[in-house]
Amino acid sequence: MKRFENKVALVTGAGGGIGSAICQRLAQEGARVVVTDVNMDAARTVAAQIAAQGGAAVAVVADIAQGKACAELIAGVVAEHGRIDVLVNNAGINRRGNLLAISEDDWHACFAVNVDAMFHLCRAALPHMIAAGGGAIVNTASQWGLYPAPNHIAYNVTKAAVASFTQNLARDYAPHKVRVNAVCPGEIHTPMLEAGVKRAGRTIADLDKLVPFGRIGKPEEVAALVAFLASDEAPFMCGSLVEITGAQAVA
Repeated sequence: MKRFENKVALVTGAGGGIGSAICQRLAQEGARVVVTDVNMDAARTVAAQIAAQGGAAVAVVADIAQGKACAELIAGVVAEHGRIDVLVNNAGINRRGNLLAISEDDWHACFAVNVDAMFHLCRAALPHMIAAGGGAIVNTASQWGLYPAPNHIAYNVTKAAVASFTQNLARDYAPHKVRVNAVCPGEIHTPMLEAGVKRAGRTIADLDKLVPFGRIGKPEEVAALVAFLASDEAPFMCGSLVEITGAQAVA
């Protein structure tokens, strides 16, 4: 399928895990992908992998925790490619702990990356999408933003904000044919998850047993859902929060 031929897609948090899989899926389907990450080496690695597979990608480093960097990122994409058709706000960080355990810096860092960056990027991208007659924005929320897990208050609250932001933005800009949706993953096998599992003294096999489907999810499965939501095959999906959990309840 070439659902994104002649389209430009920007993906944040694209240096690994789910972000890398999203970039590769969009590129496989014909998109020119702007691989954005705070880690330039990681972004370049993903872009090189895409190029080796015959896709089109460029790596761009950006600290999207800074509003100015977000505006400059969008301006650079439009200047270089002439358009932005798909924006995937995937970047996210997790600071673990309950309210008395986390620091004020932890709280603000989660909001800066998980929420504020999305605000600034959408604010910069929307005028271009509106002028082009439409576009697609897909945000990475979380199952935990809908059903909070214990001892992750900063992450849970920011992901709940992503969900609410998605629905608000969708209702405001649907008349302009800008579709805004969010994916809400459960446990997905990523480097971030592996680090957390190791820190807790558990294994991936332990997590697999908690999922009715028999295993935790794969980044490629989230990427497939993102691609669908961003494509013309989902023309009436706008304001949707789509869970992808293997029927797992919050641990």
